[in-house]
Amino acid sequence: MLKQLLASCLVVALLTCPATADVVELSTGQKLEGEILKETEQTLFLDIGVDILKIPVTSVKNRTRAGAGTQPAVAVKKDAVYSTAKLPQRSVKELVVEYGSGVVLVQTPGGLGSGFIINDRGYCVTNYHVVERETKIAITVFQPGQDGRFIKRRIDDVKIVALNPYFDLALLEIPKQYDLQVRPVFLAADNSHNEGDSVFAIGNPLGLERSVSQGIVSTKHRNFEGVVYIQTTAQINPGNSGGPLFNSRGEVIGVTNMKMTSGEGLGFAIPITYVKHFLDNLEAFAFDKNNTNSGYRYLDAPRRLNSAKPSAEKPASPQKDAATETTTAGSK
Repeated sequence: MLKQLLASCLVVALLTCPATADVVELSTGQKLEGEILKETEQTLFLDIGVDILKIPVTSVKNRTRAGAGTQPAVAVKKDAVYSTAKLPQRSVKELVVEYGSGVVLVQTPGGLGSGFIINDRGYCVTNYHVVERETKIAITVFQPGQDGRFIKRRIDDVKIVALNPYFDLALLEIPKQYDLQVRPVFLAADNSHNEGDSVFAIGNPLGLERSVSQGIVSTKHRNFEGVVYIQTTAQINPGNSGGPLFNSRGEVIGVTNMKMTSGEGLGFAIPITYVKHFLDNLEAFAFDKNNTNSGYRYLDAPRRLNSAKPSAEKPASPQKDAATETTTAGSK
């Protein structure tokens, strides 16, 4: 029924719409021009002049402004550390194919984690606790191959650029690979996601490489010890740490870092506002292995004798997944 309606309206849409209209490209290859009146997670409402079409989002391959090409509007930040973009809504399957190669496996002598590449210089975001007290770091990238299989490539001698233990963030730099092309992911331009919005995570839970889990935003204002997190029903397990949490447009809205062990569907991610603050102020968090203040090693301050007092019992809080599972081959 949808195909018949689109076929009957295609000619009219192309003739009656102005040059500044939105262009919607369908997964079947057809293109429609009109004004997008409304967009939900399931449906795109397109005014073609003589009628209003309800187009399932899963049928939309791409969308742009007439005459503007097919590339999304991209804002490149200072020194090209990262880019933001406003992308069209697409199915999870399409987004995983498009941006999944930007998600990597982070390996240290102490365990495994996840991360994601944010620029062509090889900068990669992950969790601080994934690389905590480690300097020997390797990254495995996954390139699409034949029959849906991935071609894995391990890259050693990955450098630490910056660390922020308070927000549990780290920035790594992959050595230049002249024979390897990896598509970086885009960060969300703002935190406009809301409760109930669809999200999905890509990572390496329990060492299972390149796994995808889908859910919704339960709340974007979950407070733990003065830090606000995104709570999501997307499954977060050891090995997901440092991986991206995507919205339904393929923009990164957070960095997965922990889960509640006493329940199911209680995963948490660091909001993108914290991530961008960290990336915008790299000089303040620059790593120096010869300077203990850079985050390489933190030791508790010595206590005075007889000064310790019993503290009140605190309510249970979620634990970072590096500490919740010790039987998963060191997954973090």
